[in-house]
Formats: sequence, structure tokens, C-alpha cells
Amino acid sequence: MANGNNEPKIYDALALPPQALDNGGAEILRAGIIDDELYVTARPSFHDPGKWGEVLAEIAKRVGAIYAAEGLNVDDATIQIAEAFAAEMGAQPVPARGGNKAKRSAKSRPARRSEKKSTAKRKKR
Repeated sequence: MANGNNEPKIYDALALPPQALDNGGAEILRAGIIDDELYVTARPSFHDPGKWGEVLAEIAKRVGAIYAAEGLNVDDATIQIAEAFAAEMGAQPVPARGGNKAKRSAKSRPARRSEKKSTAKRKKR
């Protein structure tokens, strides 16, 4: 190996759920972190790609429950996941209840990825 380390590299894969071993099924999504980068393999399992939104929401709820088993509040964990997902997708932040409800202007909110790209293109011209 280039780094001089002769130890084999290990990928820490999750075990299959017992129900899969008992009943069969199909894996539709696998995600892993390798060298701090996300890698995803997925099947286009649904005729309507919008169905993935339902699947991702259910995954968020179940991951929130996993964090709850580690001592966090399930609602808080799930909300944190949902808020991070929405922000990554470019949604506007929702003010906390009872907080400042003034809408943020386009200048004060973070640029969406598509806006960042278009701004970069304009600068090159």
C-alpha cells in the first residue's frame, strides 16, 4: 500500500435485519462514509420518484428513534434530522414558535446551491 500500512482496510457494514433473513426482500438503499465522503447505492425502486420522499421521511423517523435509544429525545432528534434535510435541500428556515417571525429577505438568507452556481457563472462573464 502507498501509505506503508500493511493492515487490511475494513468496511464496517451493518447486519441485515432478521426479517430480511426470514422473509426475503430487496435492499433499495445503501449509504456509507468513506474517507469523509458519502457514497450511495440505490435502486430506482418506485415508478414515481416522489415515493422516495416518503421513504426518506420514514428513515428520518427511524434514525430519530435510534438516537432516542442512545438517550436523546426522539422528537428533538427527528426534528434536527428534518431541519438539516430541509436546509440541505434549499428550504427556507422556519422561525421557532414564539420567536422572531419576520421573514428573511433574499439578501439575508443563505444562497441555494443553484443560486451559488449562477452567481459564479455571472462572475466569469
